[in-house]
Amino acid sequence: MSQIFDHLSIGFDVAFSWLNLLVAALGAFLGTLVGVLPGLGPINGVAMLIPIAYALNLPPETALILLAAVYVGAEYGGRISAILINVPGEASAIMTTLDGYPLSRKGLSNVALSLSGWSAFCGSLVATIGVIVLAPLLARWALAFGPAEYFVLIVFAFCCLTSLLGRQPVKGTLSAMLGLAIATVGVDANSGVYRYTFDSVHLFDGIDFVVVVIALFAIAELLELLESTIRGEAPEVPPNERKLFNLKELLFTKWTVLRSAVLGFFIGVLPGAGASVASAVAYSNEKRYQESRDPDACFGSGDLRGVTAPEAASTASAVGSFVPMLTLGVPGSGTTAVMMGALTLYNITPGPVLFDTKPELVWGLVASLFIANVLLFLMNIPMVRVFSKVLSLPNWLLVPGILCISYIGVYAINAGTFDLTMAAFLGLVGYLLRKAGVPMAPMVLGVVLGDMMEQNLRRALSITNGELHILWDSPITQGLWIVSLLIVVVPPLLRWRRARRRGKGEAVDDDLVAADD
Repeated sequence: MSQIFDHLSIGFDVAFSWLNLLVAALGAFLGTLVGVLPGLGPINGVAMLIPIAYALNLPPETALILLAAVYVGAEYGGRISAILINVPGEASAIMTTLDGYPLSRKGLSNVALSLSGWSAFCGSLVATIGVIVLAPLLARWALAFGPAEYFVLIVFAFCCLTSLLGRQPVKGTLSAMLGLAIATVGVDANSGVYRYTFDSVHLFDGIDFVVVVIALFAIAELLELLESTIRGEAPEVPPNERKLFNLKELLFTKWTVLRSAVLGFFIGVLPGAGASVASAVAYSNEKRYQESRDPDACFGSGDLRGVTAPEAASTASAVGSFVPMLTLGVPGSGTTAVMMGALTLYNITPGPVLFDTKPELVWGLVASLFIANVLLFLMNIPMVRVFSKVLSLPNWLLVPGILCISYIGVYAINAGTFDLTMAAFLGLVGYLLRKAGVPMAPMVLGVVLGDMMEQNLRRALSITNGELHILWDSPITQGLWIVSLLIVVVPPLLRWRRARRRGKGEAVDDDLVAADD
């Protein structure tokens, strides 16, 4: 324990220098802006700042603090547009839209924004403590995950999504299958075969996630809003009655935040799993847990726990992804892979020896993560009222404004008009699917996880020359298969049992009434 405090004293000495404090504050602010704008995301934000940091001749620890602050800030910022206008700023904010946007339509956008900021802060704090205490141990655990384990982990994530299917599992399953189909478009990386490209060069690289999420959330939502406005049925958003969440709401969500933060951190430690997997699993598990205790839980229609769970998990996962990068030299996410590239510019190789050769860099980064999260929380809470003013704009200004911002994000991908056309087409498809009652979240998650699922399955099978036994040979895969099966089978059995008990109770009441007569 004394060694940990010695390391932290080194880290805070580095982090509290005026230059690093200024850089952390600047990175947190820029990261929030990056997260708000659909289409940018933390990877692009970090990548754009690397040449600037190198050109300014910043010390390596200062450059890493800047990039880490942008990364965590983008995780914060992605929730703002998700809650206010139903447009997730990045993949991990998809789950936040499910309850965040309904809360904003009820006039509780201030509460949702401030509570999500608090949840993100707690998630990062829990994960930072985890990095300090458990980093070496968790690094060895993460090494046990090979392609087969990752494939089964993603199967487990999809099994968790069964709670999102609600009372229409067929439509939810169809949505997830459509997402997986979209993920297969493009040139197969292993065989070079062109799949569903229709001889269009624009589809050789597949359909970008940003195009899909903008189409299915922003454009489809705007078409629904336009339809209701034309019919004179546009819902009026009640004014925000409060600036922040209260103590009762804080206590109501405290265990949700803690459970989701711990879960998100452990998923973030796994190289390549990412915040999108963490937020999806955390939301689904929390929804299933709460509905098993209280069948009247309103997840999907404005439950505060539906906002806090994915936010705590995604930020905890982002911090957790630094563990494999620092201890093993293996990127924990796409963003940390870019950050590893930045370290190579300084001739620094991440790995176990980094803790001995560059302790000021490692522990300065850990300390700055804590400082950046405090700054983000203090920065975002006063801005809640400013952000929520978006909802008070008239539709004639709000609709084209959202459309312009969304299309800027789409155009920035390849600077071509094809993506704009594809977004419009998928937006129309999404609008029609919404009218048919098909949920959008499983489809988008299918797009996010589909490629990762396919690539890990192929790698696993290539190890055994096509033999399937690798998918259930290890204790980890066996455990994940068992848990996945229980997640799929147990909830319907419990619902059937409750319905049967309710039916017996009603039958007993009818018998008593008949006896009285």
